[in-house]
Amino acid sequence: MTKIISANLNGIRSAAKKGFFDWMKLEMPDFLCVQELKAQADDMTEDFLQPHGYHGHFHYAEKKGYSGAGVYSKKKPDAVHIGFGSEEFDAEGRYVRCDFGDLSVISVYCPSGSSSPERQEAKFRFMDEFAPQLKSLINEGRELVICGDWNIAHKEIDLKNWKSNQKNSGFLPEERAWMTHLFEEMGWVDVYRRLHPDTTGEAYTWWSNRGQAWANNVGWRIDYHVATPGIAAKAKSASIYKEQRFSDHSPLIINY
Repeated sequence: MTKIISANLNGIRSAAKKGFFDWMKLEMPDFLCVQELKAQADDMTEDFLQPHGYHGHFHYAEKKGYSGAGVYSKKKPDAVHIGFGSEEFDAEGRYVRCDFGDLSVISVYCPSGSSSPERQEAKFRFMDEFAPQLKSLINEGRELVICGDWNIAHKEIDLKNWKSNQKNSGFLPEERAWMTHLFEEMGWVDVYRRLHPDTTGEAYTWWSNRGQAWANNVGWRIDYHVATPGIAAKAKSASIYKEQRFSDHSPLIINY
């Protein structure tokens, strides 16, 4: 059994204070993909770089206190790739790939477009640049699991208030069509949906800090394991950890 966890931390220092790394020690995943570090290399203590003896590899944003992604692994990777070759988005620290034998584990933090029209345009540019990368990856013939915050709810069952969000970033028709293209035409698999095709409220991984979103479970499913068909078929169980809150997201745990 291989346990892989994806977790948007909304700041690694903040999540650490809330007990994230203590929880990591209890879970002891084979791989842990993290996003939104909000930290630079100088901010990363040994506790963050190699918690509990794990190997950590990170992509930091050039802008301070912004974005960032990483992969923790029990085993040392055979190879590490930081960034995916995009001048604009590699500067934002959004992509880490680690290779282990015939398996690659990738942590990705896709942009949010909710803060401004300019950021939504940047999100569309990211989608345009990342799609060829995804096609190239699946054509490698390796087993891959891409974990992360994709910042898109794919279908109506993936968020509570889908009707009122159809013109909002994260549930725009263009974004949803892009996800459909990955799953139905490129051949990637939405692993959580493979195991739980009809789950609604229990599937959410993010809740706004506004209002009573968490208390009322007004959530979105925007964190995914996106995998090649071979390893996706080995997925046995999926869960979303909600007993403690480390950030505005909850970790997505899948056992393969």
